Amino acid sequence: MPAAHHTVISFGLVSIPVSMYTATQDNDIHFNQLHKEDQSRVRYKKTCAHCGKELKSEDIIKGYEYDKDRYVVVSDEEIEKIKTEKEKSIQILHFAQLNQISPVYYDKTYQAVPEKGGEKAFELLRSALMREQKIAIGKTVLGTKDTLMAIIPRENGVLISTMFYQDDIKELQKSYDIPKPTEQELKMAQLLINSMDTPFDPSQYKDEYQERLRELIETKIAGKEVVAASPEKTDGKVIDLMDALKASIEKQNEGKTPPAKKKNKKQGA
Repeated sequence: MPAAHHTVISFGLVSIPVSMYTATQDNDIHFNQLHKEDQSRVRYKKTCAHCGKELKSEDIIKGYEYDKDRYVVVSDEEIEKIKTEKEKSIQILHFAQLNQISPVYYDKTYQAVPEKGGEKAFELLRSALMREQKIAIGKTVLGTKDTLMAIIPRENGVLISTMFYQDDIKELQKSYDIPKPTEQELKMAQLLINSMDTPFDPSQYKDEYQERLRELIETKIAGKEVVAASPEKTDGKVIDLMDALKASIEKQNEGKTPPAKKKNKKQGA
């Protein structure tokens, strides 16, 4: 999808023109492949299987193999031509609760922004979805595929996530016998969860391994020796589950100020 994809969200007789922008970016370090002997860059060329000629992007067209080595050529204009008006817009099919959908169905996420003239209808849809605590399930054609979409309201805007179809999802295999925790273990686990309960703040998280990888690259550029990471200390003992939960809760509570006790109303100030 380009930097901005222009489309229309339609539900009932309401049409909202919007622009969709990618909501994520790739910050990973990427390595090039080099020839081991002389460290020259390995490059891949697109060549014609018939004449061996190296091809540029403008020399390449789309073809569908309908029989062995027999192709029918289809142009981008022809692909676009068969789209109906509905397929050029995001048609809302129905509304649903966000927690009814497994995260495995979500693929890529985009930010939706209303275009001129669609601001009020856009805000009406966002506000109504927020008030009802629901999301919209819609469908449109992206590229050459009918794409399911989830329109998700947020306090300061709307996100649109493309979704997988059920046929795209592998059946989740149950690969272990499920033991039944005791009531005491459950209560202890709940205590640990509550002791670690804080609002989600994405600014608090960073890719620490990528930072170490950048340091490794800088070290190599400077011609210095790469130092191995310090091993984590462990006594290697198998800890009892209850003991591990208790120790985890104690560690979480270290340094925390205990809640102030309420004064008895019968006592003086």
